[in-house]
Amino acid sequence: MSVAIVLAEQASVRADDRGLNYGDGVFETLRIHAGRPLWWDAHWQRLRRGAAVLAIEMPEHDAVVHACAALLAPAADGVLKLLLTRGGGGRGYAPPEPAQPQLLISRHALPPPWPAAGGRVRWSQLRLGIQPLLAGIKHCNRLEQVLARREWSDPDIHESLLCDALGAPTCAVSGNLFVLRDGVWLTPLLDRAGVAGLCRQWLLAQGIGHEQRLCVADVEQADAVFLCNAVRGILPVCAVGERQMALPPQLQVVMQALAAAEPAFARTR
Repeated sequence: MSVAIVLAEQASVRADDRGLNYGDGVFETLRIHAGRPLWWDAHWQRLRRGAAVLAIEMPEHDAVVHACAALLAPAADGVLKLLLTRGGGGRGYAPPEPAQPQLLISRHALPPPWPAAGGRVRWSQLRLGIQPLLAGIKHCNRLEQVLARREWSDPDIHESLLCDALGAPTCAVSGNLFVLRDGVWLTPLLDRAGVAGLCRQWLLAQGIGHEQRLCVADVEQADAVFLCNAVRGILPVCAVGERQMALPPQLQVVMQALAAAEPAFARTR
């Protein structure tokens, strides 16, 4: 059965939609720059990987590209979201066979700018559950992130760092984590929890950073820290809790490398 492709403003979500009821779906959030979605192929492949884990049928690629065209027509920056759910039906948790998947496509404004001098981050009290099967994919069950984001409302705090249930730093609420230790950029392994972000993926592909299991001391004693995601790019951190962090030349080099490859990130948001 084919996947229904629907623009958000035309959408009518069924009360029994499994994405709504169980988080039974996956999604992608893409940066639009001058009418072009960045890292399209990488986003599509991650959507495909996530759908495969959940055994949800993927829509036809060219049909999705065609549907997105109307939302990309304004040559302006923004955010494009692809939300794939298994669709409606099924008894309780048991999915229907065959399912009727639905892809919702929507466009949104960019988030507010990230402070040029660096953002302040805190440690979340929430611990991410460990589930290797779901680690890395961007599934629709984001309750951990919702609860973590509710922990603070101070406008001077810009993000929160999350550890997994075993105490290992894993990510931020809305991005991946990199720390500079002894001249080397390190980013947490994401084999137990977290989302394998595409800005992180790009950096690793350029040889910028190594995956490693981190401890809290690795972050708090780092020479520099930054967060990253596919919408905002690289987000320098000026403070972790009460500890002030430097913005050394090594950080500028990384930011310049990304901006050279993708001009959308020439100014960090």
